[in-house]
Amino acid sequence: MIFETLSVFPDVFEPYLSASIMGRAQARGIFSFEAYDLRDWTHDRHRTVDDAPFGGGQGMLMKPAPLFEAIRDISTRGDVSPHVVFFSPCGRRYDESCARELAGYERILLVCGRYEGMDERAYTLADEVFSLGDYVLTGGELPALVVIDSVVRLLPGALGDERSAEDESFSDGLLEYAQYTRPADYDGLRVPDVLLSGDHAAVDAWRRESAIKRTALWRPDLLQGAGLSDEEWELARRVMDEAKNRTDEGSDADGKTKEAQH
Repeated sequence: MIFETLSVFPDVFEPYLSASIMGRAQARGIFSFEAYDLRDWTHDRHRTVDDAPFGGGQGMLMKPAPLFEAIRDISTRGDVSPHVVFFSPCGRRYDESCARELAGYERILLVCGRYEGMDERAYTLADEVFSLGDYVLTGGELPALVVIDSVVRLLPGALGDERSAEDESFSDGLLEYAQYTRPADYDGLRVPDVLLSGDHAAVDAWRRESAIKRTALWRPDLLQGAGLSDEEWELARRVMDEAKNRTDEGSDADGKTKEAQH
């Protein structure tokens, strides 16, 4: 698989992508990577990629001409045209299903914005626009690295153990179950006995229950698409009800404390 980035800071990618799992995956030929400098498609002495927005306002916008020239030029290279990805708060919320879709492409070009964003006309070049969440970053380089990392993990051979990518958070619509390692008792905190039992069926059942409980507690929005049985839904509702009751009790106690202070 081929990943390419288009950015005004092309040097930020290689240190991360040459380390750990990403570095080993590159060395095995599971994916290749190339970073392009957007300024290589400018034609003035200062290699300018931004300008003031029409209508006024704060900040600078990335100009359309370098983006159009760069993406069109890069797209003609190689045997396969890239799937072009932009990043924007207006984009589709990026999640595991997006990563799995992207893993099906042979070549992906990730276009990284900067400043106040891009001239709106540049988005006509995008095959897909993603948002990592409801917050603002200084550029698209971090989102691009997130996408590459999340997709590479899904590629055959990237993790060594083929089951690793299947047995993680979001792989079945739930958060991953709680995990423990040695020692079995640390500072009075014990590992659940079932994990020490050697009973694989019991361990699998406990892990499923743990995943449901953790999802109900921290990400109940995921439950609807997790394919829970009626019994599992009852477990999830109990966890959510207990969490709500604790929150309500805490609010009541806080209110009484404040009243006592007056």
